Amino acid sequence: MRNMGNMMKQMQKMQKQMQKAQEELKEKTVEATSGGGAVKVTATGDKRIVDIEIDEDVVDPDDVEMLQDLVLAATNEALKQVDELVEKDLGKFTKGLNIPGMF
Repeated sequence: MRNMGNMMKQMQKMQKQMQKAQEELKEKTVEATSGGGAVKVTATGDKRIVDIEIDEDVVDPDDVEMLQDLVLAATNEALKQVDELVEKDLGKFTKGLNIPGMF
């Protein structure tokens, strides 16, 4: 029974550390670009897009599809970077646990 109590304390401690890490992720940002920097997307660690910058030189009313592709590419790269950031920051808590759907 004593081991069970210690294990519960450790789990509660780990849960608090994970919650703190998740809160800290909300404050972190990543930036991704496409088109050689023509489009820049900034996202937070909790996968919120907080800024999109578009160089006016790539705004061509006759080629809206290109601009859409650039925005999509930069957004997808930013979200990929967020996933990597989350894995780096929270993966230390889940390594070896093998709990499906944890993250």
